[in-house]
Amino acid sequence: MTPEKYFSVMPNYIDMTIRSELFSTNEFTFAVAVILSAQATDKKVNEVTPALFSIADTPAKMITLGEEGLKKHIKVISFFNNKAKNIIALSAKLMDEEGNNNSNYKFPEKYHSRAELMKLPGIGQKTANVITNVLWNAPNIGVDTHVFRLAHRFGWAGQEDNTPEKVEEKLIKKIPKKYHPIVNHVMVLHGRYTCKALRSKCAECPVAKWCNAPDKII
Repeated sequence: MTPEKYFSVMPNYIDMTIRSELFSTNEFTFAVAVILSAQATDKKVNEVTPALFSIADTPAKMITLGEEGLKKHIKVISFFNNKAKNIIALSAKLMDEEGNNNSNYKFPEKYHSRAELMKLPGIGQKTANVITNVLWNAPNIGVDTHVFRLAHRFGWAGQEDNTPEKVEEKLIKKIPKKYHPIVNHVMVLHGRYTCKALRSKCAECPVAKWCNAPDKII
């Protein structure tokens, strides 16, 4: 199955009005949610963020909550100690920016660049890709576990592509540029609900007839 065929078909079966299933209330809280989602499921993150964001939806409020207060809200999430440290450091950095206590917080335009966003605490390449793609429709491909798995399952990445960065590099070359802004969204939802790691729903899959995955359930 070619990337062209996949991305010409799949968007017709995905809700493209929802770019992420992570709960958020503004650009700051979305960034926090993405940081929390590293090595954790969106479902688990969404269990704690509504209560957290009801009291700390801006950098200033997050600083007021403090690292220990934040830990109490996110302690059920993996690596919560390190994530709390990074989120407080991120909030402190953003405190220097205008609008740091605005509930409709938006990142200053200089951070719309992946390179600049990655200079902020707690934001690596994958996190920056997701944030810039979802918030500003940048053609960056966030490679999470679903995208990583499907890229290998479909043969778009090989055994040598054993890191998210290598898979992203391969996908950027193989997938037509016009589809880059939707790659993460489409592949994540497809991998989460249909093309699962275990018990794939091949009989319900819109692209099954073109799929040549070796573990395809016929």
